Amino acid sequence: MARTLGRFRLTQLVGRSRLSMVWRALDPTPAGVAQPKTVFLLLPREQPVDRAAAELWQDGVRRGARLKHPNLAELLELGETDRWPYALYDATGWETLAERLKGQAMAAADAAGLFSAALSGLAFAHEGGVVHRDLQPSMLLIDEQGSVRVMGLEVATLAAPATPASASPGSRARTSIDALALQAQRAAARHDVLCMGLLLHQALSGKPVLDEPDICALVARLPPLGRELVRLPWDMPLPVPEALRVIANRSTDRQERQRYRSARGLLRALEGWLQAEGGDGAGLLPMLLDRLHSVGSLPASPGSAARSARLATMDRHRTFELAQVVLQDLGLAFELLRAVNSAQVRGTQVSGSGPVLTVRRAIAMLGIDGVRRAATGLRDWPGPLSEAAAQALREMMDQAKRAARVAQALRPAGYDAEAVSMICLLQNLGRLIAAYHFPDDWQQVKRLMRSAPPQQPGEPQEPGMSEQGASFAVLGADIEAIGTTVARHWGLDDSVLHLIRRLPLATAPRSIDNDADMLRAVASCGNEAVDAFSLGPAQREAALRRVAQRYARPLHIDLRDLHDALKLPATPLARPDESVAPNAGAEPEHQLGIREG
Repeated sequence: MARTLGRFRLTQLVGRSRLSMVWRALDPTPAGVAQPKTVFLLLPREQPVDRAAAELWQDGVRRGARLKHPNLAELLELGETDRWPYALYDATGWETLAERLKGQAMAAADAAGLFSAALSGLAFAHEGGVVHRDLQPSMLLIDEQGSVRVMGLEVATLAAPATPASASPGSRARTSIDALALQAQRAAARHDVLCMGLLLHQALSGKPVLDEPDICALVARLPPLGRELVRLPWDMPLPVPEALRVIANRSTDRQERQRYRSARGLLRALEGWLQAEGGDGAGLLPMLLDRLHSVGSLPASPGSAARSARLATMDRHRTFELAQVVLQDLGLAFELLRAVNSAQVRGTQVSGSGPVLTVRRAIAMLGIDGVRRAATGLRDWPGPLSEAAAQALREMMDQAKRAARVAQALRPAGYDAEAVSMICLLQNLGRLIAAYHFPDDWQQVKRLMRSAPPQQPGEPQEPGMSEQGASFAVLGADIEAIGTTVARHWGLDDSVLHLIRRLPLATAPRSIDNDADMLRAVASCGNEAVDAFSLGPAQREAALRRVAQRYARPLHIDLRDLHDALKLPATPLARPDESVAPNAGAEPEHQLGIREG
């Protein structure tokens, strides 16, 4: 039987938590409307104890209602009836997430799209200094077209921590109060993001997480307040792709440091995954392609002015010496590959010719004037990067060059040194691009990969995420996918895209029966060896031994070979082999230039 509250006829309790409740109701009062209007009526769970408490609740909701965003529900009315403060929202054509689910799981793409839209509104609110405090399935509105709105910002104001009132007057006291208020607001925003993660779990599984319908009560059961763990089960009602599973699990990770720190961060990951799955053009990868057009792939490396001056004095017949100068600058080397593999340049080659994978062949095709144009077209170091981000990128470039030298030293006889170097460098393309174009996101990826100290004495360290998992969790895309997206944009074909993906660590390299697989394996080995060498002394030797064992059979190497390769001095990459003619400008077509001569 329907109940009444003031002028409202309550028809259905949509949802409730320990802080608030949402009713569907009929409002008979709108002017010019013959039939009562269907509304959502939001109320505090408990009646305020006095007038001051009621006004505090209304002030919070009013503060949230000032924000206007397509993904935030618009407040129709704020009032009080029968000593109950209330907030009124339009319910015509809308249903809540709780009503939409009804025990049924959502498809992965549908859930990701819904929460991307909701997080867009929530991120806007957080950046405007407003939080929600009580995100529940009854607070997300969905219409038939799939539009999403977040309802009830600041609806749980009565549960917010009080601002200190006993501080003495003065600027220092006011500063202290402001700092405490900002700290509380940030904590509430992180609470909202965790609630969104739990709602994403519920949408994907179709049932309340840990059988707890109150999301805020569920938060109290997770670390650091509780000991419960929340991860998506493997026996899901509908398939959940691995990347989306990683994103959802990170949002509720038992380690607070691993969770998303902002709504914008979780939104970026979901948008990146949607685009990688063939979305509508929003997300990380389209944004990256736009940036490539505006600022290029990488900036010129430090010392570019001296290299440009040297290039100006060289002639095209000294191809190997030109290549040595170019290879000192990864930005310039990659720019030459992009230029020579572009559709316009490839169209001038003999029909059916293969992609260009060496700098010396690019020089032979573009000429010294083309090299000079490419050098002057790069942005000066470090581009838009901060000093810290520039230092991190420089270290990554140095590590990639070292891996290329190791791969050269380990390559079987007969394979072209520069081709081996270039494939090894291209296997780092996604990482270098991420570090340059998304430096904050890349640092977050690296942070997620670090091990954490044990929580209790005597316990082992908490392991960090894998690089693939961390890139899924932050960017919504595999770091290798970023590299292949850029390489495809340059004009490199599927045969090259296969080579520049490192061999997966989870599986042992298979037997090698062709040149392309050999090139991919030796480049992967060089990168893995340098990654292992960069670990701390306690882990380094064991990691190098694993690399040696992994590649012993396909590359016929042992641990001593790895140590010898890693001890090589930092000489220029791809030193000319005596067996190659000094004026050799072009590699054999259809062979990717991977054989000497």
